[in-house]
Amino acid sequence: MSHTPNTRILLIEDDINLGFLLVDFLEANGFEVKLYRDGLSALNGFRLSHFDFCIADLMLPKIDGFTLVEKIREINRDIPVIILSARSLKEDKIKGFRLGIDDYITKPFDEEELLYRIRAILNRAAPRNDAPVNIAPVEIGRFIFDPVNQQLSINNTGRRLTLKESRILQKLVNGSGNLVTREEIMIDVWGESDYYTGRSLDVFISRIRSLLKTDPSLRITTIPTVGYILEKIDQDH
Repeated sequence: MSHTPNTRILLIEDDINLGFLLVDFLEANGFEVKLYRDGLSALNGFRLSHFDFCIADLMLPKIDGFTLVEKIREINRDIPVIILSARSLKEDKIKGFRLGIDDYITKPFDEEELLYRIRAILNRAAPRNDAPVNIAPVEIGRFIFDPVNQQLSINNTGRRLTLKESRILQKLVNGSGNLVTREEIMIDVWGESDYYTGRSLDVFISRIRSLLKTDPSLRITTIPTVGYILEKIDQDH
């Protein structure tokens, strides 16, 4: 199944004609869609209701798309987000991926392409039937990492990880002491390997390094353009 029944999409598009076309198209493909025409009303709607997916135009009245994504991420860090934009500047795309968006689609676009991108993102976010279901918490230096509950704890203080943070850290832990390639991580976590996914991976590695810095015996070593090694350093030498 490409998506769960009644997947609810928050759509923010100030072009009313395009907005109505997308609502009709997505609803014809089994989604529930709520359309907003400006960022402020969309944010209020997001706070008051449950959504499984967000599609936002970049140039919106009242609150722009980037700011809206930031505010939505403060409420729900894991909801998938696609940005739609007539702007194809590399800087805009990089900014979007740094904010954690899942895709950036440049207008004009084909509706079928949008549909398949939505389905691909939902499939990646869905629990994998072939994934181990009884993964025990593991020690990483002074940390305890619980991949099932996406929890990283040290000195009885825990932090909930995002799904991507947890999956990347799991890849590094599984290969502890050995090289884990960038390609392997990107394909496993994002389902694809390209320039923008690579930039997103850089951001997530930086976040994980920041999370682990409480234990100075841990280090993520970068092998430029190739991958990473999670190492435990002997501090007695």
